[in-house]
Amino acid sequence: LINGRAETVADKPSFRSAFKQRRALVVVSGYYEWAQTDQGKQAYHITRADQQVFAFAGLWEHWGQGGGSVYSCTIITTAANKKMASVHHRMPVILGREHYRQWLDARTDQGLLFQLLSNDGAYNNMEAFPVSNWVNNPRHNDIDCIKPLSAA
Repeated sequence: LINGRAETVADKPSFRSAFKQRRALVVVSGYYEWAQTDQGKQAYHITRADQQVFAFAGLWEHWGQGGGSVYSCTIITTAANKKMASVHHRMPVILGREHYRQWLDARTDQGLLFQLLSNDGAYNNMEAFPVSNWVNNPRHNDIDCIKPLSAA
């Protein structure tokens, strides 16, 4: 499972244990989302305006398979805030740096965890801009994937 919904992550059997004990920070420099338009889907690159890295709230899990261990992670998503709703109806939970330790600490109260999941203050410094459909091909892994459409 790639995404876990913040609204159900504590109750859903696939995430419940990890939410209690195996929380993670998924460190990124940006991410993509696709907005539905009259002309089809438009890719957007979402990043910090100052180009600094940031972290999604995540969970990790492990289990045995074929005599070995499998490790996986998921990103927690929530309903889009006003700033991101024009691009997509959901968004990853971005944690402010001041909350990293609380998120990772297995002793953090569940009530505080839910406050962290509902806080969209980390989005104040975010920007979203359209990029070309170059990003839609998994073989493309270069600077052109994040070039603003107006500069393409």
